Amino acid sequence: MLWISIKRVTKAGAVYFWRNGFVSLASVLVMTVTLSVIGGVVFLLAVLDASLLEIKNKVDVNVYFVTSADEKDILALEKSLEALPEVKEVEYISRAQALDNFRKRHGSDTLVLQALAELPDNPLGAVLTIRAKEPSQYESIANFLKSDSVLSSGSKSIIDEVNYYDNKSAIDKLSALIEFAARLGFTLTLILVAVSIIITFNTIRLAIYIAREEISVMRLVGASNKYIRGPFIVSGVLYGAVAGLITLAAFFPITYYLGGSTADFFSGLNIFVYYQEHFASLFEIIMGSGVALGAVSSYFAVRRYLNV
Repeated sequence: MLWISIKRVTKAGAVYFWRNGFVSLASVLVMTVTLSVIGGVVFLLAVLDASLLEIKNKVDVNVYFVTSADEKDILALEKSLEALPEVKEVEYISRAQALDNFRKRHGSDTLVLQALAELPDNPLGAVLTIRAKEPSQYESIANFLKSDSVLSSGSKSIIDEVNYYDNKSAIDKLSALIEFAARLGFTLTLILVAVSIIITFNTIRLAIYIAREEISVMRLVGASNKYIRGPFIVSGVLYGAVAGLITLAAFFPITYYLGGSTADFFSGLNIFVYYQEHFASLFEIIMGSGVALGAVSSYFAVRRYLNV
């Protein structure tokens, strides 16, 4: 008996969906736009994450030591830095390696190489290159470098320069970009979700008004409240499901067309490949969001306007 009731409610909901063609189409289109933005935010965050990961790997803090610094003191500082929870990686570059790197960078500049050859000793000090787990953590690492007692040998500082403040502007911009992108995507999604709920809410309201005579007949023959309300909730779910399918189908040619461009400009991330590899997750997000939007807005519309 329960299965028969479910089939009847589902069939009635499908009838309402098809019978109110233009009204249903309006709701489906609005939901499609909303779900497209939700999917677009997913793709945007994927592209942004790939780009920011590449930028993060290029952002670091270099600690330059005086030429007289004892290697034992430098290695002791390296161990202290590696013990910090903010630090992802510390790379030690010896004086000899620093000189070799300098020669390679200026291999085509004969004047620089000649001047370097005339010097009695290696003018370059050792370097520690520090990479943090997050860009926002570089400041605390810089503060550690300013205050820790291991930075000096006796009364003389072994550090010549810490270039954090030279890179601070780029680091701050990177951190702000990450935060802004997350907030923008979340805010835009919330706005369009609200718009979709309002449109679907009013669509169900109109469907209830159109079916008012049928509802009156159902009441007269003793239909239960659930049986009367059910078809309208099913209609709302259909709005979301159809919009989800349209959105997923539309993303196929769009990502295929843009895949090559994103691979060239955004750290090698091809969004068409991403679409294929993460289709199951995208299906869950988009279809789940569509069905949830349709069901929730329909439920509240039925509670508000269908007095049974």
